[in-house]
Amino acid sequence: MRLFYFLVIFFFFGFSGYSQSEQLAKNYFDRGEFKKAENIYEKLFAREPSNSSFFYGLIATYQQLEKYSEAEKLLQDRINNTANAPHYLVELGHNYELQQRNEQAEQFYKEALRAIESRPNFAFSIARTFEKYSKLDHAVSAYELGMKMNSDAEYNIQLARLYGEQGQIEKMFSNYIDVLGSNPNLLPGVSRIYGQFITDDPANEANVIFRRLLLKRLQEDQNILYNEMLSWLFVQQKEFQKAFQQEKAIYRRGQQGLGSILRLTVMAREEGQPETALELLDFVIAETPSEELKLQAHQLRLNILQETLPKEKYSEIESAYTVLFETYGSAPNTLSLYIDYSNFLAFKQGKIAEAEAVLKQFFERDLKKLEEAALKMALADILVLDEKFNQALIYYTQVQNLVENDVIAQMARFKVAKTSYYKGDFEWANIQLDVLKSATSQLIANDAMELSLLISENSLEDSTQTALKKYARADLLAFQERNGNAIKVLDSVLTQHKGEKIEDDALLKQARLYEEMGEFEKAENNYLSIVEHYKNGVLGDNAHFYLAELYAGKLEKPEKAQEFYEKIIFNYADSIYFVDARKKFRRLRGDEIE
Repeated sequence: MRLFYFLVIFFFFGFSGYSQSEQLAKNYFDRGEFKKAENIYEKLFAREPSNSSFFYGLIATYQQLEKYSEAEKLLQDRINNTANAPHYLVELGHNYELQQRNEQAEQFYKEALRAIESRPNFAFSIARTFEKYSKLDHAVSAYELGMKMNSDAEYNIQLARLYGEQGQIEKMFSNYIDVLGSNPNLLPGVSRIYGQFITDDPANEANVIFRRLLLKRLQEDQNILYNEMLSWLFVQQKEFQKAFQQEKAIYRRGQQGLGSILRLTVMAREEGQPETALELLDFVIAETPSEELKLQAHQLRLNILQETLPKEKYSEIESAYTVLFETYGSAPNTLSLYIDYSNFLAFKQGKIAEAEAVLKQFFERDLKKLEEAALKMALADILVLDEKFNQALIYYTQVQNLVENDVIAQMARFKVAKTSYYKGDFEWANIQLDVLKSATSQLIANDAMELSLLISENSLEDSTQTALKKYARADLLAFQERNGNAIKVLDSVLTQHKGEKIEDDALLKQARLYEEMGEFEKAENNYLSIVEHYKNGVLGDNAHFYLAELYAGKLEKPEKAQEFYEKIIFNYADSIYFVDARKKFRRLRGDEIE
């Protein structure tokens, strides 16, 4: 027994010593102290010549010291004494290549490839060794030959990756499609790879190749996978109508439900394609057997109509809500529908008393905490709209107490801060905002920091906070969807407080409102004013990005857009818009791959 323990201890310390020595050799190698690394690796290899880590470490060290003969001797010895490792031929070829003896190197590379013809199972190890030395053409040949010699071999994913590195886009796409044919569960991962080549431009070369390949595959084989990939492609290109056709084909074949079509609806709406979104919703309403899903689709449809229909057609929306109320009643599961309706009454038609009455009918119901929180939050928003700030603050505070550990509570706290800011109580607003700067919701945290900065910066110079109070008034008018009035108040800020800290904030806020009202040239002038006078301020990158977006979209001046995206890249490297600006600049410049 004592002998057993002695052997265990000896083995442990011996192994530990080897491990430490190897790590020391690696450290010397990484620091360029190759002679010291050589000394350790030689001792380790002498003790344990079968250890591949010691073997390769010693080979690499010899090569760094230009002791190519010693490296060759080790490799030749391994080739002569190992029948099942033809990848050493690649290592030997590389050793010759390091000596600029390229013809001899190529002979060994060809010999390694010939080995695959008789022993195709070694294709992977040979190809990987070629990859190690960036011999991509040889690696591709090894994988292709391995699949040719062994019909059961599957190297499509390796080949696809290499084709991508070589810039052979069509071959890369084709191989990944082959991979997905047998492993459809890999689609999310492969889509991320496709995303490195596909842009939102349908004319981009990679997009054209991918679309052509998929359409050809779909003609040859009605595999639903090709519909899914085409849908994905059309979504990237923001061609939601075309994506809908693919999703409809998938649905008709009974492969999945309507969830993907609903997600497509949301994307179409966010990308400013309301007509497509409405068509998608009509399809969901017609097809779904679920009354709950049908109600959600109707609800979303009415929200889109509120954004798109002119005021003279609001009666159509009113009638549609009436039909839904008659169909679904006023059970708790319809609460969100009634909240939407109350917002429509209050914000779109100014019928505040009616809106409050719609919500208060639910106060007597037995609601869950989250439902009660949603109800009180909606009522508080309408009270802010009506400038009944103190009542609104009471409801927001009740929401915080109802759902203390939920993100809704953080949103309610932010609305307490915003309401206090609207009423001119900037000190209390800042107290709330300080808490929210570390909110779990990044969006709320960012909004809190932005509002806190606005208050702080514009309270230092002016103890009466006159300009800030006017700006807050304009902000409230914008919340009330009285954009024209908000613009007029901001005009007074810009004329009466010119040169003060508030000026760039007022210019930016007014520009955003001009954009909402379709007055794009006025928005352009405001952005240019910020760029000229406040480019080094905290809103400099905002102005550059919004101006670039305005030029790229509404004003259709791509050259000017490219100019301002480029300025963000060179002058605002830490901006939150940097990544988007770089991507859009490259696209406008005509880069094929991003």
